[in-house]
Amino acid sequence: MKEPGALEVLDKQEARVEAANALLFLQGQGRSAVGGRGQEECPEEREAGAEESASSSLSSDDDDDDDEEESMSDSKKGRFAHTVNFDDVLRVLKKENQTLRESVDKMSLSENSLRNDAEKVKFYTGLPNFFVLETVMWLLAPHMDGMKAAKLSKFQQLLLTLMRLRLDLRNQDLAYRFGVKVGTVTRTVHQMVNIMSSTLVPTAVFWPSRAELRKNLPAALRASHPDCAVIVDCFKVPFEEPVSRGNQQHQHRQGAGTSPNVLKYLIGVAPQGVVTFVSRGVLGNVSDKTLAEGCGFLCKLLPGDVVLASRDLHIDDSVAARGALFNVAGGPREEGEGETSPPGAASPETASVQRHVERVISVVKRRYAMLTGPVESPFTAVSERTSNLSTFDKIVQVACALNNLSLGHDEHASLHFAAVW
Repeated sequence: MKEPGALEVLDKQEARVEAANALLFLQGQGRSAVGGRGQEECPEEREAGAEESASSSLSSDDDDDDDEEESMSDSKKGRFAHTVNFDDVLRVLKKENQTLRESVDKMSLSENSLRNDAEKVKFYTGLPNFFVLETVMWLLAPHMDGMKAAKLSKFQQLLLTLMRLRLDLRNQDLAYRFGVKVGTVTRTVHQMVNIMSSTLVPTAVFWPSRAELRKNLPAALRASHPDCAVIVDCFKVPFEEPVSRGNQQHQHRQGAGTSPNVLKYLIGVAPQGVVTFVSRGVLGNVSDKTLAEGCGFLCKLLPGDVVLASRDLHIDDSVAARGALFNVAGGPREEGEGETSPPGAASPETASVQRHVERVISVVKRRYAMLTGPVESPFTAVSERTSNLSTFDKIVQVACALNNLSLGHDEHASLHFAAVW
């Protein structure tokens, strides 16, 4: 509180004196009118009364001021008697701030939130741990300098693309998660797929030598098929809208029970579980035999190699022309192929081979949900005229490459990637 100055005190005193004089004057006028006395009080008495009234008023005001000052002093003493310990307050605020930061990091999709959480890495990326994710980032980072995504770091661009492949999330969903526009998500996914296709696929998806294949052949195949070079299968991925892939005449050759509104791929997997070959996609009404003969798969075979499959692909003659042998792992051939069944079809050994083949093929399909479709139309267009590959063709190859990189580090994988690598 600001204490009044000396001039303010004098002004108040003069005002109080004037007010007292006026009050006495009015009182005198009233008494003369009521009592009929026309006598006026002498000036000396009037002045004495005024001074007495003014002094009493001043003393009363002074007492009030003293009481206010005393009460304010007491309140200040009470307030400062309980001084706050600012060190304790600062310590509590720092702790609360740290807790909030940790909570935000856990909920966010950042490097810190994934670094020590292998389950989170596996759920969002399909990779087994942060070490593999960091290795992939290290391989791709030099090729990402030309990408334009100011709001997304290189790590976020890779994570966004892997989430697109792994969980098959829509672009709008990813835009909300990363706080960017849908156009940014679309551009980032296409650019990252192109970079991974040119960088990871040639390194991770390749046909191993025969010596590498024989080195650590799984026990399920060692006795029955020691010369097994590859396990093959064809899988289909539906797409949202009809597309034209290569020759339009394929659509007019559609047979009973087939549909052109799917893309068909031939995939070759080593007995150890590593993807060694994947074709480009063709329309679903193309037969398995036509696909196998036209994709370059047969050129990889050597005389004496054994090709296994969980079902008949009708490529016996084509494989035999390369000096290799095609076998269906367990079960009779499909209708129309005669009554001949593979030797030992009912034996436990053959059943074990069939389970192994089915497991090897299904690993790749389960790891990345985008391979199950339906494929959005922008991904079905040919991205490069030189390679004649669509963006989705590259996505399939990238998924196979990431699968190979994961097998060597996946704690739950029963297949030994390092043996072939």
